[in-house]
Amino acid sequence: MQLFRYTLFGLMISFLLASCARPIAKFTSSQTTTSAPSEVNFKNESKNGETFSWDFGDGNKSSAESPAHTFTKSGQFEVTLAAQKGKKKNLYKKTITVTSPSVCLVELSTIHGKMVIQLSDETPAHRDNFIKLVEEGFYDGLLFHRVMNGFMIQGGDPNSRNAGSDTRLGSGGPGYQIPGNFETSMAHTKGSIAAARQPDTVNPERKSSGSQFYIVHGGPVNESALRRQEAKMDKYYSPEVKAEYLKNGGTPFLDGLYTVFGKVISGMEVIDKIAGVQTDGDPPQGSSRPKTDVKITMKVIE
Repeated sequence: MQLFRYTLFGLMISFLLASCARPIAKFTSSQTTTSAPSEVNFKNESKNGETFSWDFGDGNKSSAESPAHTFTKSGQFEVTLAAQKGKKKNLYKKTITVTSPSVCLVELSTIHGKMVIQLSDETPAHRDNFIKLVEEGFYDGLLFHRVMNGFMIQGGDPNSRNAGSDTRLGSGGPGYQIPGNFETSMAHTKGSIAAARQPDTVNPERKSSGSQFYIVHGGPVNESALRRQEAKMDKYYSPEVKAEYLKNGGTPFLDGLYTVFGKVISGMEVIDKIAGVQTDGDPPQGSSRPKTDVKITMKVIE
């Protein structure tokens, strides 16, 4: 009986000590120095915490126990974890250093998610023009006004900002064109971004639109299609481009006709989501405009 009392007393003491224990916040991260954009995984190593609050130092927060977070710009970010138990709270902080990317990157956001686009140094005029327009906020509020599943999603017409549902879109621009730059290494594989342009009948030099662009959705591609396109262009694809076409698909019949100036390196699933939206139908019945507006915002990742 006395042994039982001692055992019960010991359990009660242990329970009281556990209930009175203060939370101790602590975490580790997969990286402490990285280049934007970068996903950092956080492992919660706190003790006695019941709820957790994260502040990533860039305006984003989380209540997950061990979250992952993508830093989309450079800087030093003080990440704070608050471990709480009842009214007791403890903080732990660590600085994550994010350096500027070594390549030109743009983040494109829509209601369907975000994409990160890497611009190519092989098409410098298109790269620099696109960066200029993004930094000016030119694209913010414009629409993906032409969407064709299995082909591409097109945007960049300034007339699409606040456009009524009956507004005919696709002819607007910033008032200038850019000379075409047709690099064999820059092919129309899925996720590639290319400049739209007027047809050959009025634009025999195949100059690019100053602002309109499309992102390739495309479809499956086989070896015979690539051989036919090589014969048509009288040029050969590199093994890397061929492998990407065969793996991810695309629209090789556009190669050599339109300037490709970058590619989506993150958020390929967003292309699929946008390509799958309902439209008013393809020409001649419709204009391939989404029935629900898909608005664009962009920013340069620095």
